Amino acid sequence: MSTPRIEVHDDSAALATTVAGELLHRLADAQAAGHVPQIAVTGGTIAEDIHEEIARLSPESGVDWTKVVVWFGDERFVAPDSPDRNSRHTRAAFLDAVGATQVHEMPSTADAEDVDAGATAYAATLREHGGGEFDIVMLGVGPDGHIASLFPGFPQLDVDDAIAVGVTGSPKPPPERITLTFSALNRARSVWFLVSGSGKAAAVAAALGGADVHEIPAAGVAGREETTWFLDREAASAL
Repeated sequence: MSTPRIEVHDDSAALATTVAGELLHRLADAQAAGHVPQIAVTGGTIAEDIHEEIARLSPESGVDWTKVVVWFGDERFVAPDSPDRNSRHTRAAFLDAVGATQVHEMPSTADAEDVDAGATAYAATLREHGGGEFDIVMLGVGPDGHIASLFPGFPQLDVDDAIAVGVTGSPKPPPERITLTFSALNRARSVWFLVSGSGKAAAVAAALGGADVHEIPAAGVAGREETTWFLDREAASAL
C-alpha cells in the first residue's frame, strides 16, 4: 500500500477544481496510452462540486467519456427515481453532460429483492465488466470516518470474501444501502480521499494517524500505487 500524500487547498471550490482537473488529466493520459480507465465514484457535497467541475472542464480535456468505465462505491437501496440515489445526482452533475455510456449503477429496489441480492448482482457485474482493479477510487469521508457505506462498528468492515455487501440500519438515512467492501476498494491503483469542512477534521486526523478501521473506516483503504488526501484548509485543521 502507498504512503498517503496530503494536498491542502484554500477552500472547497479550489479543491473541486483541482481534483476535477487532475482526474481529467489522468483519464486523458490513460486513453492516449490505449487504456480504458475504470473509476469508482461516491456521493456527498464535495463530490457534487467536483462532478460539476468535471462537466465544466471536460470539453477541453480530450477525454472520450464513452471509453471510461464508471462504477459506484455505494448506493442507497431505494426506488430508481428517488432523489436519494447517488447515481441520479452523479448523472445530473456530470455523467449525462459528458456523454458517459459505460456507467454501472448499483441495483435499486426495482432491480433486486433486497440489499443482499443487489450486492450479489453488482459483484457479478463488476467481475464481468471490471478490469481487475480500479484506476482511481474517489471517496468522501463522513464526520464519523465512514467511507462509501462502511460505517464504524458495522459488520461489513470485517467482510473479506465479497466485493459488495448489503447494509441495513445505516446511521445515515436511508437505512438500506449497497456498498463495495474494503477488499474491492483496495483493488485500486490510486485512492483519492476528497474532504472539505471543519466537521470532517477530526476524522481526517484520526484516519491519517492510523486509527482502527472499526472506529474510523477511512483508515482501511489505500491505493496500490498512490493514496492522496485532497483537503481544504478546514478539513486539514486538526493535522
